[in-house]
Amino acid sequence: MAHPSPSPEPRTEQPAAEHLAAELRAAISGLVRAGRPHDQLAPIPATVLDLLDRQGPMTTAELAASRGVRHQTMAATVKELTEAGHLTAGPHPDDARKKVLTLTAQGRNAIEADRRQRVGLLARALTASLDESERLLLARALPLLDRIAAELGTTDDVGDAEGAGGAGEASAAGSAGRPGDRGPISGAW
Repeated sequence: MAHPSPSPEPRTEQPAAEHLAAELRAAISGLVRAGRPHDQLAPIPATVLDLLDRQGPMTTAELAASRGVRHQTMAATVKELTEAGHLTAGPHPDDARKKVLTLTAQGRNAIEADRRQRVGLLARALTASLDESERLLLARALPLLDRIAAELGTTDDVGDAEGAGGAGEASAAGSAGRPGDRGPISGAW
């Protein structure tokens, strides 16, 4: 049942980009934080499983580079996931010194169950808090979020975003730089 709160009044003036960016960041951060207590997997392992599921087998170095973390940091996560039975390490086809990481059936089941739980949680919240016209408005805004994510994925100056309390090694954003892959919303989150 939707809450009887009125829809926000449409803006009549153009908001400053910085103000809109701050509001968007706060809204998305709040959404991610509100869902975390319900997560079945911790954010970093969930992101690793999600990357391997979406992009296929990778090395530890490739995983670390894709997340912008040190190799040692990723190696610790990979070790935990391997010991839990979520990953297997096989020989690299071109370099015997490297191992290629692949999801096991147990790992795939874990990330799929985590996604189903997160999607269900969001669906219930959308149904409870938004009326039909608000859900339609949100659906129309999703391509805009994809375009913003794609632009962020092409931006070279990531230091400013990280310094503003944004991403870092524990970011839950996943691989949200590709259109159609909303990372923490529809992917890793």
